Amino acid sequence: MTANRSAGIVGGPSREHNSTLDLAYMAVRDVNQLLHSASGGEFLIKNPRGLHAIAAGLDGPFSVSIDGHVGYYCGGMNKDAILTINGNAGTGVGENMMSGRIHVKGDASQSAGATGCGGLLIVDGNASARCGISLRGLDIVVKGSVGHMSAFMAQAGNLVVFGDTGDALGDSIYEAQLFVRGKPRSLGSDCIAKAMRDEHKITLYQVLEKAGLAGEVDVSEFQRYGSARKLYNFHIDNLGSY
Repeated sequence: MTANRSAGIVGGPSREHNSTLDLAYMAVRDVNQLLHSASGGEFLIKNPRGLHAIAAGLDGPFSVSIDGHVGYYCGGMNKDAILTINGNAGTGVGENMMSGRIHVKGDASQSAGATGCGGLLIVDGNASARCGISLRGLDIVVKGSVGHMSAFMAQAGNLVVFGDTGDALGDSIYEAQLFVRGKPRSLGSDCIAKAMRDEHKITLYQVLEKAGLAGEVDVSEFQRYGSARKLYNFHIDNLGSY
């Protein structure tokens, strides 16, 4: 197997065979275009060097591994693809993803999984501020801690945090469910601790099982947080909370 250094492709750009795409020789636009034109397959992306929007907009049965740190919006708008980032991720990893799975083996910067509608996002390390902001159905599992304003205006889906959270967890939350093993520094407007009934333990276990982590923690160690439902309709007495 020889490398085409001008194209940065090892093994050729065949739509049916595995390929290695090297960002030391290819532009991000060219890598993404090649992936968009393929019908699926397994790819390794080398030398990401913190570049932005790598593997964004994938739509199909891909398995993509990125060997290193990535910049903003990696895996954004993901649909069906399985994406593994062997490093840290910048702002907005998995932003607006629809389905599939993204696994960050390091830490994630702010707004991880923002507006995510479906699928699964796993962060092995910590996630920064606004993790799961405006969540709309995505499941997020963070094995470390998350920063302030996480799950702000989260509408649906689940955020699971093994560690602690920053200030204003779940501020203005709607119907998303938050499961925290550690301690929130503070809760945001209209976010309260809720009973952890059997049905919620089942939901949490199913998310952990999907992430391959069901055997690592006991669901009874988590506290559930959600909406008090006081801000759904405007009331003058709640003006200071909006």
